[in-house]
Amino acid sequence: MPREVSDAARALAQARERGALVHLVDPVTSTAQALDAIGAALSFPAWYGRNLDALYDCLTDLSWQPDGEHVLVWAGHRQLQAADPDGYRALLAVLTDAQSPRLSVLLADS
Repeated sequence: MPREVSDAARALAQARERGALVHLVDPVTSTAQALDAIGAALSFPAWYGRNLDALYDCLTDLSWQPDGEHVLVWAGHRQLQAADPDGYRALLAVLTDAQSPRLSVLLADS
């Protein structure tokens, strides 16, 4: 399960301090927006299909990204939870399954 944090800016700064590459996802209110925002934050390749399977594939690959630890910080994640609870749960399941020593996901309230 992604770890919840209270402050996105602080989480980003802490990840940078330890040398991680950080990627910020701003608040969204639909699953489609979330798929696009995550893809943009991590500069997904053109073949990214903007669906949950493609999201998982990209998150577990990251071969186009520099080596090292990557931290995805999703600010305002609860906005999607309120607007589309089923979509939020589905995205959270993919983000949970895709985490690895190379990729961690933080859910920020702000």
